Amino acid sequence: MNSIRAAAITALSALLYAAPGFCDPATRPNLNEIYAALASKRFVDLTHTFGPTTPHWKGFGEEKVTTLYTIKKDGFKVQQFTHVGQWGTHIDPPAHFHDGLRTVDQIPIEEMVLPLVVIDVHAKVAANPDYTLAVDDVRDWESKHGPIPKHAFVAMRTDWSKRWPDQDAMQNRDAAGVAHYPGWSKPVLKLLYEERGITASGHETTDTDPGLATTKDDYSLESYILGLNHYQIEMLANLDQVPEAGAIIIVMWPKAEGGTGFPARVIAIAP
Repeated sequence: MNSIRAAAITALSALLYAAPGFCDPATRPNLNEIYAALASKRFVDLTHTFGPTTPHWKGFGEEKVTTLYTIKKDGFKVQQFTHVGQWGTHIDPPAHFHDGLRTVDQIPIEEMVLPLVVIDVHAKVAANPDYTLAVDDVRDWESKHGPIPKHAFVAMRTDWSKRWPDQDAMQNRDAAGVAHYPGWSKPVLKLLYEERGITASGHETTDTDPGLATTKDDYSLESYILGLNHYQIEMLANLDQVPEAGAIIIVMWPKAEGGTGFPARVIAIAP
């Protein structure tokens, strides 16, 4: 078992064990039993590997990686990474768009382990790259799986991540420079955050808003989510490898003081 898998299981086990009302103390499984149960499940990495040519928002420059020390010369190797916080698969905390709201270090660890809901619209996106998630898509999911659970992480599966790491393919611009890629819709976000009470959401594209909107520098849907003091994850990967319901997501990022974004490591534990 690799170290990331082990760390994820240990963190999740600890959170479950400490949760109020988690079984009667006399019958509650110990951490080793929880660990063994989780270790038997399937782990899926929902994170892209990033580098200097990673697809990114049009206003950002490229990543730079500098080797400061080498094993041959110094006995150890150290690299310096220079990139914006919103790089690769990354977290957008509320402070990314709104002064005074939460930064990456202010989001509690309880919001990093959540039930995973995957709303699959990849076939609709294949037919129409400008597709935006509709309330009917949420209703269809709930007709099969029941109400979206409170505190869930809702991911929109579009299979757009299969275009990675081609920046042009991710942006999908036409001859006039208009980007054509899918996005969320305001009615869906209002339903999920204000009525279902989800904790966070994520997608495979570079933006919350569809390409037709971002071409005009309209990021109102991203602003809406972050303005509610919730976070989101952009540029997820491998959503086609997890079920629509029944999985758990673990979202991790460095605890940067006052951070307004950072690359994230996102893992799904699938039944």
